[in-house]
Amino acid sequence: MTLLKIEGLQARVAGREILQGVDLEVSSGEVHAVMGPNGSGKSTLSHVLAGRPGYEVTGGSVTLDGVDLLGLPAWRRAQLGLFLALQYPIEVPGVSLLDALSESFRAAGRNPAEVPALLTSEAGRIGFDERFITRPLNVDLSGGERKRNETLQLGVLRPRFAILDELDSGLDVDALRDVARRIEAATHEDNLGVLAITHYSRLLTELRPDVVHVLAGGRIVATGGPELAQELEETGYAGYVEPDPTAIRGGADDPFADPFA
Repeated sequence: MTLLKIEGLQARVAGREILQGVDLEVSSGEVHAVMGPNGSGKSTLSHVLAGRPGYEVTGGSVTLDGVDLLGLPAWRRAQLGLFLALQYPIEVPGVSLLDALSESFRAAGRNPAEVPALLTSEAGRIGFDERFITRPLNVDLSGGERKRNETLQLGVLRPRFAILDELDSGLDVDALRDVARRIEAATHEDNLGVLAITHYSRLLTELRPDVVHVLAGGRIVATGGPELAQELEETGYAGYVEPDPTAIRGGADDPFADPFA
């Protein structure tokens, strides 16, 4: 069993404290959902875990099987098995998906000759058009196609842990079902551990969580089973948010955060 362990994580950006002591443990094969209102720190959490520049960690620790991640650059965290599916995947003109994943294999000491067959297989599993494999990464793709693209990369790379930052954002019902079922399958086939960050429970109807956490004000304020997601869908977050004029207010306070995360 592998373990992603977050203890007392605190982080700030542009002088503003965003994460104020986050504690989480995700074991291989488990799905943990993190839900919360706009501006609660969800995307900040994903960025800090993945090593995005611009954030200052002011306390706590993050380890993967005892290895300190916070002292490592993003590429080293990825090589250790951490994968981030972005809320808004960017375009990379001039670099195809095939080229990007071939280089990833080469850097990890894996055989890049395996990549084309893996891409074709994974594209079939999630309904991703094979024409996009050799085209510039995400260029001229719709939001839904980009999310399928992220999922395809996860399937090929087979990481140990996946952080899904609003994977359901911009997906129609069919696309959501395809990507969620593929990731759910990876938890069984590859023992993938998942930290799924989302606003809504619709993702969790296919990607079934073992544990649901509520993140508000930069802290985990509640933890429960799958029924907690349904409760939040029905009642909202009002019961978990304290009125506070200094509370985080989304992207305006975190210039690196995705809009409305």
